[in-house]
Amino acid sequence: MAAVILHKSRKKRLEAAHPWVFASEVERTEGEPNPGDLVEVHNHQGRYLATGYWNPKSQIIVRVLAYTPLAEMDEAYFEERLLRAWEHRQRFLEDTNACRVVYGEADFLPGLIVDKFDDVLVVQLLTLGMDLRRDALVAALIKVFAPRGIYERSDVSVRELEGLEQRTGALYGDCPRHVPIRENGLRFEVDIVEGQKTGYFFDQRENRASIAKLMRGWGGRSGIALREVEGEDGAAVTAPVNANGKVVTFPYWDGATVLECFSHTGSFTLNACKYGAKKVTCLDISEHAIESARQNVEVNGFSERVEFVVADAFDYLRQQVRGLDERLERSTAGTAEGKKVDTSKKLTSAARTWDVVILDPPAFAKTKSAVTGACRGYKDINLHGMKLVNEGGYLVTASCSYHMRPDLFLETIQEAAIDAGKILRLVEWRGAGKDHPQILGVDEGHYLKFAIFEVRSKK
Repeated sequence: MAAVILHKSRKKRLEAAHPWVFASEVERTEGEPNPGDLVEVHNHQGRYLATGYWNPKSQIIVRVLAYTPLAEMDEAYFEERLLRAWEHRQRFLEDTNACRVVYGEADFLPGLIVDKFDDVLVVQLLTLGMDLRRDALVAALIKVFAPRGIYERSDVSVRELEGLEQRTGALYGDCPRHVPIRENGLRFEVDIVEGQKTGYFFDQRENRASIAKLMRGWGGRSGIALREVEGEDGAAVTAPVNANGKVVTFPYWDGATVLECFSHTGSFTLNACKYGAKKVTCLDISEHAIESARQNVEVNGFSERVEFVVADAFDYLRQQVRGLDERLERSTAGTAEGKKVDTSKKLTSAARTWDVVILDPPAFAKTKSAVTGACRGYKDINLHGMKLVNEGGYLVTASCSYHMRPDLFLETIQEAAIDAGKILRLVEWRGAGKDHPQILGVDEGHYLKFAIFEVRSKK
């Protein structure tokens, strides 16, 4: 087997279990490997460190597969790694027929993503080393999972960095476009052909459930309280009563009003409804995404509590804040702190607020050079989002940009809070779910930041 010899002066990341070898770390190659072949990785003294597959077209010239000698990535190799990955998911996940089964390097299968949607598997082959072994992988997937079908969604630009074309299509069996799944006790229908990435984002599973405590306890703000009243049979019963003394019959009287931006399939919307939200505004710029969300809402019986908006989230948030500013200006007109305003003119913008605002945008910083612009984007949506949270309500916000480091993300939100005149209390801080394990020392796997803040005004 050919060998890659590393520079003496390199950082010893490989010894710390980082699975990538960059071209700049390689002193020389011994032997004549073909792109995609397995190679041994040695230090400058010739000591064996690892085995991985080699691609001279990529800046990541070797992706490590094992830290002991490995002869081949054959069907038996894939079967063993898949069984280990599946065992991990079965240990930690409950009440679901869907999850991420393989998470690349974190499952010791670099360049491979496998998502399980009931009895259909969706795979992404991101690297040349994996792409060349598609047949052995498919055979192992069939043996381990006995799926109805296997569908490929390798339509990602990262393949082009490996010298590969993007590709999609069925690899095995019956692959229906829409597959029903369960998550957190809810039913979803996933579009594996046209949905984003593989069709669904599993990494926020536990985070979506974490909003449960935010959904109840809001009735008192509307003057509703539980009191003893006379029942139909004359006996005293406890019921919600409004400020006028009338019994409230709406079952979700104590629920929050919620805005979910960047909704995709409406996953946070469904969890909000499950846990008792009174009314949810589900917003996405994509009509396809909103249609998917609408179907999921209908399947779960939440249609009466959800409204759908197709709009750019940045524009929508700004529009609502603009309306609030107009109303504040009118309310202070003629006072010592207000200026003269022509109140005969019609208000130009809506001015809605919510008890809980949820922001789960796509990655704003896909490269290091994009971080500055991403900071502006995150600050913009969080600044306007927190302005629309009712006093003492909650801002739920996330970033899936790896290059947006956790400390920078929090700093950006803090800057937004200062400009908005808000005080934020951090209630919860989370990462990706248990089907997205992370190898310590591999910072690239620590991409998802998820936070819940209580929002209060300084005044």
